[in-house]
Amino acid sequence: MLVRYIHTLITSKFQFEQQVFFYLVFPLLGIVLTTLVVLYIYRGNDRKGIPAILYEIAQNSSMVSPVKMYSQIVQSAITVGLGGSAGLESPIAVTGSAIGSNFARTYKLDYKDRTLLLAAGATAGIASAFNAPIAGMMFAFEILLTGVVFTDFIPLVLAAVCGSLISRIILNEEALFQFQLRHAFNYRNIPFYLLLGILCGLYARYFVVVSQWVEHQFKHMKRSRIQKAMIAGAILSLMCVLFPPLFGEGYTTIKGLATGQIESIVAVSFFKYFTFHEWFILLFLGLVCLLKAFATSITIYGGGNGGNFAPALFAGGTVGYFMALLCTQLGIPNVPTTNLVIVGMAGVMSGVLYAPLTAIFLIAESSTGYDLFIPLMIVSVISFLIAKRFSAISPDLKQLAADGKIFTREHDQNLLLLLHTADLIDKDVQEIDIHASFHELIELVRTGKKNFIAVINKDHLLEGIVRLDDIRPVMFNKDRYHELSIQSVMTTPPVLIDLNDEVREIIKKFDETNTWNLPVVENGRFVGYISKSGILNRYRQLLKAYS
Repeated sequence: MLVRYIHTLITSKFQFEQQVFFYLVFPLLGIVLTTLVVLYIYRGNDRKGIPAILYEIAQNSSMVSPVKMYSQIVQSAITVGLGGSAGLESPIAVTGSAIGSNFARTYKLDYKDRTLLLAAGATAGIASAFNAPIAGMMFAFEILLTGVVFTDFIPLVLAAVCGSLISRIILNEEALFQFQLRHAFNYRNIPFYLLLGILCGLYARYFVVVSQWVEHQFKHMKRSRIQKAMIAGAILSLMCVLFPPLFGEGYTTIKGLATGQIESIVAVSFFKYFTFHEWFILLFLGLVCLLKAFATSITIYGGGNGGNFAPALFAGGTVGYFMALLCTQLGIPNVPTTNLVIVGMAGVMSGVLYAPLTAIFLIAESSTGYDLFIPLMIVSVISFLIAKRFSAISPDLKQLAADGKIFTREHDQNLLLLLHTADLIDKDVQEIDIHASFHELIELVRTGKKNFIAVINKDHLLEGIVRLDDIRPVMFNKDRYHELSIQSVMTTPPVLIDLNDEVREIIKKFDETNTWNLPVVENGRFVGYISKSGILNRYRQLLKAYS
């Protein structure tokens, strides 16, 4: 509501000449203020977005910091309320997840229930933001929960219903993401939707590439965080002055496109001073669409707080209107303009977030356009497949997945991520100096309980290992003790495990060497042993606890 009031004030109460001042100042102010809040109130803790929640699920047993129950609200309200070109939905989902996680911690629930309540909080947040309970559930299933069973539906359904009902009761209907006008679905229009699906998929890829490029630029920029925020804010403000639809979430613009009010949208920009022409509108919309990817990325990575939900919907609607207007100008009759705007939103969202089911149900519920399910499915699936063609996993999550810091759909790998090399090491080992006598070795075997003895030098570096099986033929022949040495009976391990190796690499080493025990070293110094049976036992325990 706060965001909506600010935008209404700027776009409705003032003439364009006065609005320019707001467009020039507010976005810059929003990003800088958000950065200051993060630095001096939240002490630099600005991990944000859906990747942060997935990280907590995989690496922190679904325990989200209590600060996130309110920090995301403050930061995103400042950023988006003052014109940041991002969405409120990701902060809403993070806030709901934090509330669910901390509610579970209060009652000391286990990992499974804690994760389910975390997902229920995010579900309620998405359901309330869009008044779309089914979309909220799909969001939890597609993005947050990698393993779903039937009983998980019950708490998520309750959370989605509560979130949707409360938003209807408290919020003004006009503030909700809703579209009432649309054309009836006509199967003869399927070629339009096929083409739109391709455009949405290609644009989604463009959006992702731009986002990654901007993130890289800001990450490697040798400036302080305040300086980065000022640079980002200045660029965003300039964009908003030239193209006011980039200001804020952009839902008002999308509603205007869906209802055919393109003249009123152009009237609040410098383009109003040019002669109104349909081809000129195409240029305007094309530039808005291309720059939206930059505006959103600059807002988020320059120091603001927000998500890609709203920008993806905005861009999708603009792509749909652009295509409809282009087809009309080419003389194609009966173009379903409103439907293309609505369905385009689902298309780009599906390709950007890798969540086709969430996109389909979100738009279907928000527009009460269940008769549009067929075109929604066509466009969303085509866009999703094009995005998957370029990258099998969402680029936002790709690095975290490669580093093994979030769960994926490979459930056995998810459990391996929970295993840590240091916890698997058996440090109750036997060691012997490489220059010791064979008599000392036999005495160590007599008093010990291990089948392996590590051979080390004076610097505690591993030289080899002595297996009980290797010395069994001579250990009872005392007449040969004087002619044997440690070096003559020790063997070199087939491979060494480094303390920094991931468990997935360790499993691969066991498979390649067909062994059951391997020594662990840190900078060459012997640390202990890891056994394959120990890994399997720990894996079985996790399977029971986390399944």
